[in-house]
Amino acid sequence: MTASMQSSVGNPGAEKRGMNLTLRIWRQQGPTAKGKMVTYKITDISPDMSFLEMLDVLNEQLILQGDDPVAFDHDCREGICGMCGVMINGQAHGPQQTTTCQLHMRSFADGDTIDVEPWRATAFPVIKDLAVDRRAFDRIIQAGGYISVPTGTAPDAHATPVPKADSDAAFDAATCIGCGACVAACPNASSMLFTAAKVTHLGLFPQGQPERNDRVVNMVAQQDREGFGGCTNIGECSAACPKGISMETISRLNHDLLGALRAGARPKS
Repeated sequence: MTASMQSSVGNPGAEKRGMNLTLRIWRQQGPTAKGKMVTYKITDISPDMSFLEMLDVLNEQLILQGDDPVAFDHDCREGICGMCGVMINGQAHGPQQTTTCQLHMRSFADGDTIDVEPWRATAFPVIKDLAVDRRAFDRIIQAGGYISVPTGTAPDAHATPVPKADSDAAFDAATCIGCGACVAACPNASSMLFTAAKVTHLGLFPQGQPERNDRVVNMVAQQDREGFGGCTNIGECSAACPKGISMETISRLNHDLLGALRAGARPKS
């Protein structure tokens, strides 16, 4: 038995020593308040904790001290709902291509200083601290993210054949959880990857054809009204997307948009 193995056997907790970290977190009391970075020290953090669990520990510490806990968005904590999302050391969701709730503290080292900020975009105003208002995404979907649904009994699942390539592309686009990482990562704060994913996954299915032209022009127009920036194909959106949605969806959106405009479709006022 080696010396390191003997040390581990003699002290089972030796390999699981907690991490000591310095956190610099954006604190802002409300949408119109002036914000600033505030430094906190936190100790004995397990490498197996998620990033949000680490923030929970910090908030427990702040509450015990009589301080205001850090506000941040979260819900399922399973990488499904898209509620969580912060900039960690300047990267959307942090150093791994995953959601913030699925990012584990083993991605960092003992003694690290970690900067935590909210999504930065005109269309995502800060509510408080790390929580931002992402209802702009909801309004984009409301502008055209639906299909005609005939009344009557549901058709058989195989009644409308769909080519395998189209169904695969549609399901890939439909994995978008609307977290906003694409906007936060883009230097232009563009929401094109999000909008393209919503347009693409409906436009590839037969059921989505009746509204296809109106859908794309109305959703793009709403995107512009919300104040998102323009897409210049930098690619940070796809690189930051926790679901790895391809920029090919943006190409599909542009193709549909040009076709719709040629066909005379115009956005609703």
